[in-house]
Amino acid sequence: MTRIELPIGSMMVSVMIHQHKVIQVYKEQQSVPIEEHGAHQLRVELDGHELQLDTSELNTNALAVSVDNAPWQWVEVPLATAQQRGNWLGLAALGFKLFKSAKVIKAALLGASVAGYAWLFSWQFALMLVACLVVHEYGHVRAMKYFGLKTKGFYLIPFVGGLAMSEDKMTTRWQDVIISLMGPAFGLFTSILGVVLYYVTGAEIFAGVAVLSALLNLFNLLPILPLDGGHVLKSISFSMRSWMGLLACLGGLALGLWISYEFGLMLLAFFIFIGSVEILLEWRSRHHTHLLPLDRYGQIVSAALYVLVAVGHIAVMWHFADSDNVILSLPVKVLSS
Repeated sequence: MTRIELPIGSMMVSVMIHQHKVIQVYKEQQSVPIEEHGAHQLRVELDGHELQLDTSELNTNALAVSVDNAPWQWVEVPLATAQQRGNWLGLAALGFKLFKSAKVIKAALLGASVAGYAWLFSWQFALMLVACLVVHEYGHVRAMKYFGLKTKGFYLIPFVGGLAMSEDKMTTRWQDVIISLMGPAFGLFTSILGVVLYYVTGAEIFAGVAVLSALLNLFNLLPILPLDGGHVLKSISFSMRSWMGLLACLGGLALGLWISYEFGLMLLAFFIFIGSVEILLEWRSRHHTHLLPLDRYGQIVSAALYVLVAVGHIAVMWHFADSDNVILSLPVKVLSS
């Protein structure tokens, strides 16, 4: 298939040619009727203009064109091989656009996450873990939308977790606090629902969801950038004094390094590296930041909300501390070690 573009007046007309025949004419991407006007001549009416086509030399890749009975002009028709190559390039471009589609990427990452966790553990555990991650990231997205920020949704990253993304920048430290806490807060709702369903049905899988969600979200509340707890700490401390914010965030990183070493968590060490870069950038731009700081009341409320959500997750795990199921009692043993 070959397309020839012809500017006629203020219009753009496309002539479609296939196997040395004109098969269709489009006016601004809208199909128009073609009339035969002799052995090899065609005529097309175009809003007060008349387009005539002579196809007698199409076998030599030439098409004669006349507009409003003007003298004939010959237009070169691209070779079929070149067009075929163009078709393949077009398909490749379409495939690339499809790959770039956010929905396709999200679906692929979701499938990869389930498959990866199922390969490491079991498909039941994989589904529970992914469900907890989805609820957690959805909490961040809902908070972004509450503040009127445009969002790109969230992406699940295999063996890492998830990432909620916004197209707009936050304007206040308060927004950073609430958006960061809404992930663990939604996770707390999941844990409480799991406890309720466990007592209603007696199925230990719901208790497993409750404990897993609590452990996952409590880990996210560690005061280590770029985890959610680190963002809360940064927003509170940098709203007091810049040097206090720096010391507090560095203290969080030190805690993270100790936990990473003590439990052999290499992934946490990677997070700490990212957090170190974020602290450095925050410190360098401390005098030019566009974020409105928290006042004293906002600092107190932010700290109280942080403690409340963290205590809620600890309470859920503590509730199953005496369980005969090793998996259900494991999180409390980790906290007690």
